[in-house]
Amino acid sequence: MTGRRIPARIAELTARRVPFVHVTVVRSQPPSSAKTGDEAIVLPGGDIEGFVGGQCTIESVRRTALGVIRDGEGVLLRVLPGGQERFPDAPGAVTVVNPCLSGGAMELFLRPELPAPTLHVAGATPIADAVTDMAEMLGFAVTRGTDDLPPDSIAGVISTHGDEELLVRAALDAHIPFIALVASPKRGTELVTAMGLNDSERAAIHTPAGLWIGARTAPEIALSIMTEIVKAIRLDGLVGAETAGAVRAPDVQVPADATDPVCGMSVTIRADTPHLTAGGTDYWFCSAGCRDTYAKAAS
Repeated sequence: MTGRRIPARIAELTARRVPFVHVTVVRSQPPSSAKTGDEAIVLPGGDIEGFVGGQCTIESVRRTALGVIRDGEGVLLRVLPGGQERFPDAPGAVTVVNPCLSGGAMELFLRPELPAPTLHVAGATPIADAVTDMAEMLGFAVTRGTDDLPPDSIAGVISTHGDEELLVRAALDAHIPFIALVASPKRGTELVTAMGLNDSERAAIHTPAGLWIGARTAPEIALSIMTEIVKAIRLDGLVGAETAGAVRAPDVQVPADATDPVCGMSVTIRADTPHLTAGGTDYWFCSAGCRDTYAKAAS
């Protein structure tokens, strides 16, 4: 994939709500093959589209990117040739000393691009409208309606003048982990008690919705609701946040790595990683060339 196609690919993945890491070369020292401004995309499975360097750099980029997409935090990756003085470590930066014989130092910025968390709002009230506006301002993808609640929503806000019990039940059945029910303390407690919920279902329902800030107007109530939802995601480890793409990508596992016995490079063990079994021991290599060199020496 050429650099010209990267923006179109980013737009496609974003529209499909596919998490990925956008990699950009921010500094390159000859004889590195990549140039400043070169770009690539790393998908959750470790596939790389685009060009940010040769095989020596790619393995470091792949492994670091999988950690970035899992953790949801951007990283400045510094790739240095073996023997070169290390850059001083700093928060948000990862330094890798690369033993590849081609040499050349590089800096690459890896930025996670994760789907916006989805918030479903049920109801046609001023509070529902205010929650929608504020959630969109905060970067949530908002859906509205009282039918077909999206099962991948991180939270649901119910603000109606009726059918609350049916909507709460629908949200629970959709496995929405945080359900904000707009109701008075008395009304909310009576409704939840009457439903005969189990402990896990009861824990998902937050009523009265929102943190207590003395809110009176619809925008103020929306502020209290969104504050509670953001707190649940950022500070309380909201169950289901990962699956909704709110903080990090789902099921991203950084694979094991191995050291190439020929060049000493650290390589990610994937199905397509060059591999050789010799003397009952498995070896993985950065390239077919290193594998063939080892096989020849071992024969």
